[in-house]
This record gives sequence, structure tokens and C-alpha cells, in this order.
Amino acid sequence: MPTILRERGFRFFFFSLEGDEPPHVHVEKGDACAKFWLNPVELAQNHGFRGHELSRLRRMVLARRATFEEAWHEHFGVED
Repeated sequence: MPTILRERGFRFFFFSLEGDEPPHVHVEKGDACAKFWLNPVELAQNHGFRGHELSRLRRMVLARRATFEEAWHEHFGVED
């Protein structure tokens, strides 16, 4: 479960067995978790985050999308 980024109490990561899915990132803080597709950046799942938090998380994912995609491709051995 590689962690890509920790910021403002949020942990951005992905699961090592999800390489058969399109690139995405999971985010957790406390008991809340969400999943965002990376291309395009879109909410896939949410468990516990409130609307304003999801808006903030989407902006954070958009700002770091290239970093998250690079980490995804490096981990799963995908060539661009």
C-alpha cells in the first residue's frame, strides 16, 4: 500500500493489487476514505468525507495529478 503523499492530515495512496484498474488514488483521514480516478480527475467512491472536504480533495488531486500518475506507472511498471 504505497503512500504517495501526506498533507494536512490526509494520506494519499494506492493498493498494490489494483494495477488492473485505471490510474487512481485513495485518500484517507481518520475513518473517512475516498477514491479518485486520475484521468479525468473524478470521484469514484466516498465513505465519510463531507461535500466541502471532497471539493478540497479534488483540488488537491488535480494539483498533484502528474505526480500521482507517475507514481502509479512506476509502481505498476506501465510505460507512457
